[in-house]
Amino acid sequence: MTIENISSTKVFGGWHKQYSHQSAALNCTMRFAIYLPPQAEQQNVPVLYWLSGLTCTDENFMQKAGAQRIAAELGIAIVAPDTSPRGEGVADDKDGAYDFGLGAGFYLNATKPPFDQHYKMYDYVVSELPAIIEAHFPVTHQRSISGHSMGGHGALTIALKNPNHFNSVSAFSPISNPMDCPWGIKAFRGYLGDDQQQWQQYDSCELMKNIQQFVPALVDQGSNDNFLDEQLKPQALINVAKNKGYPLELRMQSGYDHSYYFIATFIEDHLRFHAKHLKIS
Repeated sequence: MTIENISSTKVFGGWHKQYSHQSAALNCTMRFAIYLPPQAEQQNVPVLYWLSGLTCTDENFMQKAGAQRIAAELGIAIVAPDTSPRGEGVADDKDGAYDFGLGAGFYLNATKPPFDQHYKMYDYVVSELPAIIEAHFPVTHQRSISGHSMGGHGALTIALKNPNHFNSVSAFSPISNPMDCPWGIKAFRGYLGDDQQQWQQYDSCELMKNIQQFVPALVDQGSNDNFLDEQLKPQALINVAKNKGYPLELRMQSGYDHSYYFIATFIEDHLRFHAKHLKIS
């Protein structure tokens, strides 16, 4: 696998880099960002994968969250992929909507044409991207995963389905029960068709009901989030976790909304949470 460096910038003694590569899973050229902390110059470091939300790219988190300072202290690499396949020939929403198609891959494997030709974000995040990162950069096989909104949905579902692959999972404002919200229903119907058994494979609440192996989870949700009741539905996740005895800490943060100001405020907590489970003192 060949990857091409697009940019490199020194940050807190480490390096923020962007790369592009041809993705076999997505059948298009993809871009990802990686932050390598200063410790990576001397030893292999663990990795936190960050999944962004609707309309985002690999750049949003790296530019707005302010995570590099703490990652540099803790010795954690951060990898941020794009949120969907892109490029000429990649199917998009026919009306150009923000919540489906380009920028809105929902971290699943599409089965409905024409999206099944490119939209395999689940395979990309779980298998292809980690293989690339571990082949080309000084990282260990210790991984955690986090994300925001649509990316929070992705992080939770991917961790729940792959408990041996990730040491911990966290999310900001995740779409917790996509089978029961407009964003999720639109995406699932468009990518997967009408078979709700397929939908259940990408719904955190449904997956948590039947899980046998737990991945420690931290979720932060702002109480002033405009999408709280209609789209995000954190109470559904709380209820399932309580019934299952799942090790989920879900914190309602008073006065915070859906923005990157919210993420920037609490990202240190999330990085320290993951450091504990990545066995970093």
